[in-house]
Amino acid sequence: MQFLVMLMVFVGGIGVAVQSSVNGGLGQKIGVFEGAFVSFLVGAVTLFLVMLFFGKGNIVQVFSVPKWQLIGGVLGAFFVSTMVLAVPRIGVGAAIFTLISAQLIASSLIDHFGWLGMKQIPLDWSRVSGMVLMIVAIILYTKK
Repeated sequence: MQFLVMLMVFVGGIGVAVQSSVNGGLGQKIGVFEGAFVSFLVGAVTLFLVMLFFGKGNIVQVFSVPKWQLIGGVLGAFFVSTMVLAVPRIGVGAAIFTLISAQLIASSLIDHFGWLGMKQIPLDWSRVSGMVLMIVAIILYTKK
């Protein structure tokens, strides 16, 4: 089961690269925020249909969750808009490399401090060294 989940995450990572490329091109043709909006609209319609046919949860419970848990949509909109803006300017590789590095650094801090209700997983020197090396790698990767 773990292998299947890891495979799904791997394929999802490929999807992020493809999505960024597609959205970057869309944004160049119709505008940054317009491209991000269309991307979210198509995604929302798709998820609505998937939810209707396969959903097992209770969407009405959204009114009882802590309001801060709804910020994911805002962060998603920011992410898509940023990638639509960045990819045509710096390229897919540089954008994704920077994105993944930022995700790993932020997620390591979330783990370390146990923020947002997550299990606390302390940072050690090897993880900190890895994060420093990622920043160095971004500099080398994007150097002209």
